[in-house]
Amino acid sequence: MAEDKTKRIRELIGTLRAAGRAYYQESREIMSNFEYDKLYDELVSLEKETGIVFANSPTQNVGYEVVSALPKERHEKPMLSLNKTKSVEELADWLGGQTGLLSWKMDGLTIVLTYQNGTLVKAVTRGNGEIGEVITANAKAFVNVPLNISYQGELILRGEAIIRYSDFEKINEQIEDVDAKYKNPRNLCSGSVRQLNSEITAQRQVHFYAFSLVKADGIDFKNSRKEQFEWLKTQGFEVVEYHEVTKETLPETVKMYSEAIAENDTPSDGLVLLYDDIAYGQSLGRTAKFPRDSIAFKWADEIQETKLLYIEWSASRTGLINPVAVFEPVELEGTTVSRASVHNVSILKELQLGIGDTITVYKANMIIPQIAENLTQSGNLIIPDVCPVCGGEAKIIKSNDVESLYCMNPDCQAKKIKSFDLFVSRDALNIDGLSEMTLEKFIAAGFIHEFDDIFHLDRHRDAIVTMEGFGEKSYENLIAAAKTASHTTLPRLIFGLGIAGIGLANAKVICRHFDFNLDAMRKAGAEELCSIDGIGGVLADAWVTYFKNDRNNETLDHLLADLTFEKEVRNEEQTLAGKTFVITGSVERFANRKELQEKIEALGGKAAGSVSAKTSYLINNDVTSNSSKNKKARELGIPILSEADFLKMIGEENAD
Repeated sequence: MAEDKTKRIRELIGTLRAAGRAYYQESREIMSNFEYDKLYDELVSLEKETGIVFANSPTQNVGYEVVSALPKERHEKPMLSLNKTKSVEELADWLGGQTGLLSWKMDGLTIVLTYQNGTLVKAVTRGNGEIGEVITANAKAFVNVPLNISYQGELILRGEAIIRYSDFEKINEQIEDVDAKYKNPRNLCSGSVRQLNSEITAQRQVHFYAFSLVKADGIDFKNSRKEQFEWLKTQGFEVVEYHEVTKETLPETVKMYSEAIAENDTPSDGLVLLYDDIAYGQSLGRTAKFPRDSIAFKWADEIQETKLLYIEWSASRTGLINPVAVFEPVELEGTTVSRASVHNVSILKELQLGIGDTITVYKANMIIPQIAENLTQSGNLIIPDVCPVCGGEAKIIKSNDVESLYCMNPDCQAKKIKSFDLFVSRDALNIDGLSEMTLEKFIAAGFIHEFDDIFHLDRHRDAIVTMEGFGEKSYENLIAAAKTASHTTLPRLIFGLGIAGIGLANAKVICRHFDFNLDAMRKAGAEELCSIDGIGGVLADAWVTYFKNDRNNETLDHLLADLTFEKEVRNEEQTLAGKTFVITGSVERFANRKELQEKIEALGGKAAGSVSAKTSYLINNDVTSNSSKNKKARELGIPILSEADFLKMIGEENAD
């Protein structure tokens, strides 16, 4: 019996360490928070029961070693995890007769900032709690981090870097490829904060919220954490939203936070309670893993029992076929839910799902529907061996210990429709009149097999003009749009090919690196691609794999016969070289913001998404507005230009 428990302890350690490594180092998830917490609690219980604690147990180790090319640095003081509870009663008992501060437990990346003589000199990630990564240049690109403060002593503080839900959604909206969209704000934030190119960080709208003051000598905080928070505000920092609580007021305050979750724009996975009395908290010391002056509260997820009706298999452009559980509708956190992603085949097997099974469902962080448990575990679900769209072979492929289902048919309708939809999209070839519905009709009719067929639709004129929703005029407009689109730019074409992870911005960077030599680009190796700012190993591998495929190269060759390319026009003087512009508000003199951005880039300048100390000019036709970007620009002393001002700057003040 004892041996069985020891064996189980070892199993739990292995499972939890793998999950932690995936989450913290690789920015991916192999299990839900619910599953992790359940297994973690089981491990704690077994360790207490047996008295056996291994050195590599997650209950004893704060985190994992970082694995990037960023410089590493040891923290002056270890950054510990927080002990946790899901009970409001336990939370109140922990507080006892003390006054506490209750705040959001933000779901991002913990950062330590150091200021000397009023200037930000260093920023380091939490890393494994002992050693973090130095990301100073990136922190200077955060939306709301002050580069200079009034306090002239050494200030060290900790906070959470996050990407707001609203910004996360905007970023995902700009990604045409469904499979390339980011899964959640935390993963996007992790990648954004740890970029090797701070310009990319600046585009991601990262915010920093302070939650702990480590050092600020010479300031009397009256032995109060609240005073520390308020003082940090005077230095220009945004601090976590907090409320002062006692044992009596705690339950109502927790309830207030729970009701605010639905409208909270900052990702969170619970609450944090800390003693306001600094000396009292410090006198309690710490355990090997947890400080004793603070504790985390995790939501006791509302769990409902329901019946699994079927698994919906959803095909994508890359061939990945995602399982989605469809169950009898239940009420969760005030809304009716009937669907939840199962993510991949590995999780589906682990849950031992079967049609008709009784399952429990919840909302992760009270937002995203998830399956908690399968109570009956019939395991009778048959994983399809054919694609639900084309009927071709579907095969389970294992990558990074995760099994996923893929359609193996290169001519799969789902792949084609999504691929062609990307190819004709605004940032690619920009062919007006070819909606996803129209593409589906044309592919089904056999008019389109490859990209270049789009430029030969005149072969099917008689059939098209008689189709429902079409006529002579619609046909002529479509042919004209295709002809216009055939004169394009190389970056647009590269983006339109649908190489995994390669967006328009990356396509431009790669094209410029190779001086728009397509042959050189097709032959490029991963090492050379990784030398380009903003191109990492994953993107490089995707690029090399794409161009190693003979069919892809053949398709591209056919396409090149129908296309002509604009030469990138560069002003010899590059009058805007070294200058960074941020564009906001509506434009009048340019067709859209993208056209204005392209003008800036053609003259050697850069266009960024957010105002920072690196911004040279903010372009906004409403120069006197009190928008957040205008306010930020004024605070930093950055000139605000109208379009007319900008055109005057580049010597085109008389342009229409």
